[in-house]
Amino acid sequence: MSRLFSAYVIVDWSAAAKPATGADSVWIGVMKRDVRFRLTFEAYNPPTRGEAEKKLAAILDDLKKRSERALVGFDFPLGFPRGFSQALNLPGEAPWRAVWDQLDKMVKDKADNTNNRFGVGSELNRRLTGGPFPFWGCPPKDALTTLQPKRPRPHEAGDLPEFRHADLAAKGAASIWKLYYNGSVGGQAILGVPAVRRLKLARGEAVKVWPFETGFKALGDADLEGVDVVVAEVYPSLYKAQPAAGEVKDLAQVRATAEQLAKLDEAGKLDEAFAAPKGLDAAALAEAEREEGWILGA
Repeated sequence: MSRLFSAYVIVDWSAAAKPATGADSVWIGVMKRDVRFRLTFEAYNPPTRGEAEKKLAAILDDLKKRSERALVGFDFPLGFPRGFSQALNLPGEAPWRAVWDQLDKMVKDKADNTNNRFGVGSELNRRLTGGPFPFWGCPPKDALTTLQPKRPRPHEAGDLPEFRHADLAAKGAASIWKLYYNGSVGGQAILGVPAVRRLKLARGEAVKVWPFETGFKALGDADLEGVDVVVAEVYPSLYKAQPAAGEVKDLAQVRATAEQLAKLDEAGKLDEAFAAPKGLDAAALAEAEREEGWILGA
C-alpha cells in the first residue's frame, strides 16, 4: 500500500505581539523518515512568525530536494464563515482566495512580531456593520469604536454565522471572530492566512490547499501528480496529547497530530480524511469547499 506523504509538518501558530518561545508561541513539528525509513520527529520553536516562515520554507525545500511530498497542517482556520467575502463585496470567483488577498493587503506583521491584527479586525467591522461586530476581543488600550474588548452581542438571524460548519463538527472549536484571550483563533487566522498565501505563491501549483483546490475527495497519487505540498487546517485538540515531563502542551500537540496523521497514512486510511465530511447537505458542502474550509479529521 503506497503512502500519500513522506512527511507530516504541523504548525502551531501564534498571534504574539513580541518575540516568544515556550508555551503559546509558534511550534513546528516535523514527522519524517530517516535513512532507514523509520519515522522520526523533530520540533522547532522560532521566536517570531517571520523566522517560522523561513524555517518552514527551509523544511519544505529540503523535502522537495529529496522528492518527498509533505502534508502541512496549520492550526487556524484557512477560511471565514459563509457570506464573509460577499458581505465585504470582494471581487473574484473564489471567495476563499478573495479573502486571502484582502487580508494580505491589510495585515502588517513586522520582524519583531508587532502587528496590526486589532486594526484589521476593527476595519473589517467598520466595513461589515459600522460597529464593533462581528470581530471582538482586544486589550482595553487597543479598544476602538469598531472593536471592543468584550463581545457586544450574540449573533442573530441575518448576521454572519458565529461558527463555520467545520467548527460545529469539531466540537469545542473557537469562533474566528474572537481576536484575543485564550483560544482566540481569529488573531491567528488574520496573521496566519497571509503567511500561507506567501507559501503558496512562492511554490505555485506544487502547493494545493485542501479542500479549496482539491475538492472534497479521497486523494490518490493521481490527484497529487506534480504536487509537493498539501496544505490543510488541523485542530490538535482532536488528538489526545500527553506532554512528557517538562514538555509544553503545544509541542505535545504538534507531535500527537503528526503521529496520528502518519499512522493513518501508514494504514492506507489518510486518503479518506480528505473526502466529503458525512452528514453535510449539498449547500453546506459547497460553502465549506468554496469559502469556509474544513478541519482535517473533523
